[in-house]
Amino acid sequence: MNLGAFSMSLNVKDIQKSKEFYEALGFETLGGDINQNWLILKNGSTVIGLFQGMFEKNMLTFNPGWNQNAENVDPFTDVRDLQKELKAKGITFEQEADETTEGPGHFTIVDPDGNPILVDQHR
Repeated sequence: MNLGAFSMSLNVKDIQKSKEFYEALGFETLGGDINQNWLILKNGSTVIGLFQGMFEKNMLTFNPGWNQNAENVDPFTDVRDLQKELKAKGITFEQEADETTEGPGHFTIVDPDGNPILVDQHR
């Protein structure tokens, strides 16, 4: 099962301070909009997202159809197909992708220790 590009999405209190901190560690902005309170930063192959006021906990994030540079990859497994496969394995969902649609979609699951995992397809 290929879930796509991986990143850690961080719930931050002050996005500007967090941006400056991670830039000091060598991260550079890959995408996002600080005025909308979200940024994607990269250092080598490591990607993190900074999100202020958008969710409660830090979470693991996977992006089907993207590589670590947020570039499209083909072929890829659609988020709805991943969801069906995980359902067949007995995984419980916090939020489900609409299986009647195509294109962008997402679902959220939670691991046994309460860590949220977002699978978020942008294309």
